[in-house]
Amino acid sequence: MRTSFRLGTLFGIPIRINYTWFLIFILVILSLAMSYFPNEAPGSSRLSYWIAGILASVLFFASVLAHELAHSLVARSRGVQVRDITLFLFGGAASIEQEMEQPQEELLMAGVGPLTSLFLGLIFALASWLLRPLSDLLGEFFSYLAVLNAGLAAFNLLPGLPLDGGRILRAIVWQISGNYRRATGVAATAGRIVSFLLIGGGILWTLTGNLSGLWIAFIGWFMENAATQSYRYAILQEALRGVSVAELLTPECARIPRGLSVAELVNRYIFPHGRRCFVVTNEDRLEGMLTVHNVRGLDRQEWPFTPVGQIMIPYQELLVAHPSEDAWEVLKRMDGGSVNQMPVEQDGQFLGLITRENLLRYVRLRAELGM
Repeated sequence: MRTSFRLGTLFGIPIRINYTWFLIFILVILSLAMSYFPNEAPGSSRLSYWIAGILASVLFFASVLAHELAHSLVARSRGVQVRDITLFLFGGAASIEQEMEQPQEELLMAGVGPLTSLFLGLIFALASWLLRPLSDLLGEFFSYLAVLNAGLAAFNLLPGLPLDGGRILRAIVWQISGNYRRATGVAATAGRIVSFLLIGGGILWTLTGNLSGLWIAFIGWFMENAATQSYRYAILQEALRGVSVAELLTPECARIPRGLSVAELVNRYIFPHGRRCFVVTNEDRLEGMLTVHNVRGLDRQEWPFTPVGQIMIPYQELLVAHPSEDAWEVLKRMDGGSVNQMPVEQDGQFLGLITRENLLRYVRLRAELGM
């Protein structure tokens, strides 16, 4: 998802396109213009088939976007932030910053996507029925979109994470058991079963000579990975909720003055001790942070003459944690800011560092102790 560019915004939500999307977009156009429409609606010009293929592909992905937008708007109405929506090789994904707090909210958010796709399918089916007497190509154009949207709704209702059906299953188990992690485990296991069926079925279909089976197997592989990650996410959330930053921070953090040269930093701190992250302080007050990445961005000939204060990340641009803050919320902020560590301060005084490594080590230790 990192190799994406921003297309624009809808309802204040950034819309992004991953570069893998162009592959499937072009393949769909070629399939429609060169095979599907000429076979299903013969008698039209070649140009008409290409125009229909391009428009159908655009409208299908607009339908995928509407599906994800429905999820996002429901999430936002419940006070949950939506980072963006990304169109990619397998369709679309909304980056919702946190899970729902109640099973009823989860059920609503999961169900609205398939309902949106079904509604669009009905609209396109009606358009196909009305316009087919005027033109076979127009009728087939809208019929294709109706079938795709119905298929999108049906596929997403399969009972396994990361699909909407998996979220619905999780909401139901969560409501009955009152245990979010257990519900996630059930839905993730169901998702893995569905993914293995897709992988196996896709391989068997490929062996019969139909290469479309490879695509189905690839989707199954993607689902298996996503289902596993969903369960790991739930374990992380359960382990870190209610744990304060003060319990996990590292007070022994390398502090350096802003006047120290980059060459001295490398020779006295980085090479001898292997440190990769430093905080720049004035007594106990945090002024900035410096990583090996910042050093690497400076020409080596400038190291002896450049103070670290010149290349550090200044305080105003840092993500800063507080000792009473929930460790789970801090990990989410790290993900959102694409950082691996955050300085911890209270009342302007620097207390230490909280790192992704600290958090994950704590979770691993809990698992080893059977907690």
